[in-house]
Amino acid sequence: MLFYHTKLHCYIVVELKNTEFKPEYIGKVNFYLSAVDDLVKDEQDNPSIGIILCREKNKISVEYALKDVNKPIGVSSYEIAKFLPKDVLESLPTEEELNLHIDIEE
Repeated sequence: MLFYHTKLHCYIVVELKNTEFKPEYIGKVNFYLSAVDDLVKDEQDNPSIGIILCREKNKISVEYALKDVNKPIGVSSYEIAKFLPKDVLESLPTEEELNLHIDIEE
């Protein structure tokens, strides 16, 4: 997802992953940031910022993956249950139901 932060005057690239953090996600977001800064950003804009949201993260893996990256990238984890009301969560299909549906269509 691409957003523009009006107070920071920069683009924000958000990568939402439904998996545990993988170091290769940094390279992908770094690529997106380079493209946005080269093709979209204006001269008066600040450098773009990358945010990776993963289901889980290992702090050491994240630190090593970001160690020599020169662009501003942050990694955080999330939990769906904390953001959605209980009645909404109960109306969503379970992971097993989604997998069953995918298997049938393939």
